Amino acid sequence: MDLDCTAVLTDIWLMLDGECNDETRARLQHHMDHCSPCIEAYGIEEKIKGLLSRKCGGDRAPDALRERLTFEIRRTVTTTQVESSKVDTADS
Repeated sequence: MDLDCTAVLTDIWLMLDGECNDETRARLQHHMDHCSPCIEAYGIEEKIKGLLSRKCGGDRAPDALRERLTFEIRRTVTTTQVESSKVDTADS
């Protein structure tokens, strides 16, 4: 199954945190191996995660907060993608 960049970018943190299964990790890695913008985004997020880990002592957020943030990130990315598609369609 091919992934689009939006799906990969929303799941980068799951991959960085080791919270995805081997199959998902392989799919994400395969996409990033062929998509330089996504591998660049992964590198940036990896640096941010490292910085947060050093500054925050590696504390783990409560599961409810993590779920809510994941939902909001996915909603924001989806909304942005839909709005971008509308602009592209209007320009055509």
